[in-house]
Amino acid sequence: MSLAETVSKMDRLSDEERECIEICNEAAEVCEWCADECLGDEEMETCARLCRDVADIASLHARFMARGSNYSTQLAEACAGVCEECAEECARHDADHCQLCAEVLEECAEHCRGMIN
Repeated sequence: MSLAETVSKMDRLSDEERECIEICNEAAEVCEWCADECLGDEEMETCARLCRDVADIASLHARFMARGSNYSTQLAEACAGVCEECAEECARHDADHCQLCAEVLEECAEHCRGMIN
Protein backbone atom coordinates (compact mmCIF):
# COMPACT_ATOMS: atom_id res chain seq x y z
CA MET A 1 0.00 0.00 0.00
CA SER A 2 1.37 3.41 -0.92
CA LEU A 3 1.70 6.29 1.52
CA ALA A 4 -1.08 8.15 -0.31
CA GLU A 5 -3.39 5.14 0.08
CA THR A 6 -2.57 4.89 3.78
CA VAL A 7 -3.17 8.61 4.33
CA SER A 8 -6.48 8.40 2.43
CA LYS A 9 -7.75 5.84 4.96
CA MET A 10 -7.28 8.24 7.90
CA ASP A 11 -10.95 9.16 8.04
CA ARG A 12 -10.65 11.79 10.78
CA LEU A 13 -8.53 13.98 8.48
CA SER A 14 -10.00 16.48 6.07
CA ASP A 15 -9.07 16.31 2.39
CA GLU A 16 -6.90 19.41 2.90
CA GLU A 17 -5.02 17.76 5.77
CA ARG A 18 -4.47 14.60 3.71
CA GLU A 19 -3.12 16.65 0.81
CA CYS A 20 -0.84 18.59 3.14
CA ILE A 21 0.55 15.37 4.64
CA GLU A 22 1.24 14.02 1.16
CA ILE A 23 2.98 17.19 -0.08
CA CYS A 24 5.00 17.48 3.14
CA ASN A 25 6.26 13.94 2.63
CA GLU A 26 7.02 14.69 -1.02
CA ALA A 27 8.89 17.85 0.02
CA ALA A 28 10.95 15.86 2.52
CA GLU A 29 11.91 13.34 -0.15
CA VAL A 30 12.78 15.86 -2.86
CA CYS A 31 14.79 17.92 -0.37
CA GLU A 32 16.82 14.91 0.71
CA TRP A 33 17.61 14.25 -2.95
CA CYS A 34 18.43 17.89 -3.67
CA ALA A 35 20.66 18.20 -0.61
CA ASP A 36 22.52 15.04 -1.59
CA GLU A 37 23.06 16.37 -5.11
CA CYS A 38 24.39 19.67 -3.71
CA LEU A 39 26.97 18.06 -1.41
CA GLY A 40 30.56 18.85 -2.22
CA ASP A 41 29.84 22.11 -4.04
CA GLU A 42 30.64 25.14 -1.87
CA GLU A 43 28.29 27.33 -3.89
CA MET A 44 25.43 24.95 -3.06
CA GLU A 45 26.05 24.74 0.69
CA THR A 46 23.17 27.07 1.62
CA CYS A 47 20.84 25.13 -0.63
CA ALA A 48 21.85 21.81 0.92
CA ARG A 49 21.43 23.12 4.46
CA LEU A 50 17.99 24.60 3.79
CA CYS A 51 16.90 21.40 2.05
CA ARG A 52 17.93 19.38 5.08
CA ASP A 53 15.94 21.76 7.32
CA VAL A 54 12.86 21.33 5.12
CA ALA A 55 13.22 17.54 5.06
CA ASP A 56 13.23 17.45 8.85
CA ILE A 57 10.43 19.92 9.52
CA ALA A 58 8.16 18.74 6.69
CA SER A 59 8.32 15.12 7.82
CA LEU A 60 7.74 16.19 11.42
CA HIS A 61 4.77 18.33 10.40
CA ALA A 62 3.26 15.42 8.45
CA ARG A 63 3.58 13.15 11.49
CA PHE A 64 2.03 15.77 13.81
CA MET A 65 -0.93 16.22 11.45
CA ALA A 66 -1.41 12.46 11.12
CA ARG A 67 -1.72 12.06 14.88
CA GLY A 68 -3.85 15.17 15.37
CA SER A 69 -1.31 17.02 17.50
CA ASN A 70 -2.30 20.34 19.02
CA TYR A 71 1.05 21.69 17.82
CA SER A 72 0.59 21.02 14.11
CA THR A 73 -0.55 24.62 13.47
CA GLN A 74 2.72 26.01 14.82
CA LEU A 75 4.66 23.50 12.73
CA ALA A 76 2.60 24.42 9.67
CA GLU A 77 3.75 28.01 10.01
CA ALA A 78 7.38 27.04 10.51
CA CYS A 79 7.25 24.55 7.66
CA ALA A 80 5.74 27.10 5.28
CA GLY A 81 8.43 29.63 6.17
CA VAL A 82 11.37 27.32 5.63
CA CYS A 83 9.80 25.93 2.44
CA GLU A 84 9.49 29.44 1.05
CA GLU A 85 13.08 30.32 1.94
CA CYS A 86 14.42 27.08 0.49
CA ALA A 87 12.31 27.43 -2.67
CA GLU A 88 13.81 30.88 -3.25
CA GLU A 89 17.33 29.49 -2.81
CA CYS A 90 16.71 26.49 -5.05
CA ALA A 91 15.15 28.65 -7.77
CA ARG A 92 18.43 30.58 -8.03
CA HIS A 93 20.25 27.47 -9.28
CA ASP A 94 19.99 25.97 -12.77
CA ALA A 95 20.32 22.35 -11.66
CA ASP A 96 17.28 20.23 -12.48
CA HIS A 97 17.10 18.90 -8.93
CA CYS A 98 16.99 22.46 -7.56
CA GLN A 99 14.31 23.55 -10.01
CA LEU A 100 12.11 20.55 -9.20
CA CYS A 101 12.69 21.08 -5.50
CA ALA A 102 11.63 24.73 -5.77
CA GLU A 103 8.37 23.73 -7.48
CA VAL A 104 7.47 21.15 -4.83
CA LEU A 105 8.38 23.53 -2.01
CA GLU A 106 6.19 26.32 -3.34
CA GLU A 107 3.26 23.91 -3.34
CA CYS A 108 4.15 22.62 0.13
CA ALA A 109 4.34 26.15 1.53
CA GLU A 110 0.92 26.93 0.07
CA HIS A 111 -0.64 23.82 1.62
CA CYS A 112 1.01 24.48 4.98
CA ARG A 113 -0.24 28.08 4.98
CA GLY A 114 -3.72 26.61 4.48
CA MET A 115 -3.32 24.63 7.72
CA ILE A 116 -2.74 27.75 9.82
CA ASN A 117 -5.90 28.67 11.71
